[in-house]
Amino acid sequence: MARSFEDKRSAHQKIAATLRRQITRGDLAPGAKLPSTPALMEMYGVAGTTVQKALLMLKDENLLIGHTGKGVFVKGGTQQAVSPAVYMPPAEAGEPYRWITEAAKRSQHGSTKILEVGPVSPPREIALALGLGEEERALLRKQILLLDDEPTELTCSYYPLDLAEGTAMMDRPKIRGGTPTLLNELGFPPRTFVDEVSSEIPTEEEVVALELPKDMPVMLTFRIVYSDGDRPIEASLLTKAAHKYRMRYRLAVT
Repeated sequence: MARSFEDKRSAHQKIAATLRRQITRGDLAPGAKLPSTPALMEMYGVAGTTVQKALLMLKDENLLIGHTGKGVFVKGGTQQAVSPAVYMPPAEAGEPYRWITEAAKRSQHGSTKILEVGPVSPPREIALALGLGEEERALLRKQILLLDDEPTELTCSYYPLDLAEGTAMMDRPKIRGGTPTLLNELGFPPRTFVDEVSSEIPTEEEVVALELPKDMPVMLTFRIVYSDGDRPIEASLLTKAAHKYRMRYRLAVT
């Protein structure tokens, strides 16, 4: 027999969740006008203040916009699907980081902002992924990826120091083509990668870096990149706003 369970969220949170899903999955398209407040009150059986709280949540998430005298309209659209595999190959000679070229294909402006570069004591799962001993350090390259100047992803990528020392990876300036291109030039081409994707409560750093609305979870990807001989060459923690993006994988079935 199924257990009885109650959704203890407030009424406005439940309404916002329903409308958010309709927006992110395309049932409410960009530019669509929402029903009036009285209509939403009748639809959900709640007071006007409850409806307004729900709409305010979605405005804070940049999914809705109000026009005085006209109503409330859908501003954001469906979640943008991210296909990780397209970013893994090294960039072509003279080409920028694939984040930028792939954004251009979608008529978006991609850019990066370096936050931190230097040797650190890595988190435990990173050290295990890279095969590092307890006292070994790794190179951290932390950056924010932006689309049309809006923060999209906080990236914390770690590399074994024996690969990074003496290379441009140790320096703060951006690397032409990104680290995959440089690693390929050093004889460590990316061959395979493993992703573990989870939904997490954001840290303060993630909220500030990604300019997240209140109570919005993040999508956290733990990625390990392997070169020839299954040697791990990179381990990353990639954080995105959960309401804006979805992951897309196409895998052969054997």
